[in-house]
Amino acid sequence: MFSLHGYGPSILEGTFLTIAVALSSLLISMILGIIGALAKLSRSKILQIGAKTYTTIIRGIPDLVLMLLVFFGGQVFINEVAPLVGYDEYIDINPFIAGVCTIGFIFGAYMTETFRGGILAVPAGQLEAGRAYGMKPFQVFTRILMPQMVRHAIPGFGNNWLVMIKTTALVSIIGLDDMVRKAALAAGATRMPFTFYAVVAILFLVITSISVYILNRLESRYSAGVVKA
Repeated sequence: MFSLHGYGPSILEGTFLTIAVALSSLLISMILGIIGALAKLSRSKILQIGAKTYTTIIRGIPDLVLMLLVFFGGQVFINEVAPLVGYDEYIDINPFIAGVCTIGFIFGAYMTETFRGGILAVPAGQLEAGRAYGMKPFQVFTRILMPQMVRHAIPGFGNNWLVMIKTTALVSIIGLDDMVRKAALAAGATRMPFTFYAVVAILFLVITSISVYILNRLESRYSAGVVKA
């Protein structure tokens, strides 16, 4: 049984929290990724520079540093600004929100490049044909660009998702009770670090294996009818 000296249910609870962090971060990263990709491909120099600056900074700073900067530095900044707008009480940033926003913000930069590559892989002639047919820009995006972009972006998207799952372990350093932190507390109480960290490793492996299976199914579905050279 998954008892682990009574810490099994606690680690399972942390596992569900880890999955929640990963899925919430994925949603944010996808939104930022689409916005960033469209900005990089736009005709506006300002949008291009803004998107390029975003991806350059994020890819140049370690994830751990960004996590600490957002959680601790952001908390200090908010509490210094709050009195200026008439709010005198101390504001404590929720670790879940801080973790999700940070991870989502980080991987938004990687998703930007993934989606940009997927968009560039769609033949420009098809987009022009859609516009010539009388489609509005939103219709061209949803009916022509998006479906094909998804097919080309799935491999890179999958890699980003798998890395993101492992990156969620960083939220343990800001006090969020994910499965890594739960395992650390259990290991400290029982003096069995190998056992509990091995369990966490297996759980991560299970999550990533399920993810790979789902991603392979998605890739097969979106590649249906496509003739490979």
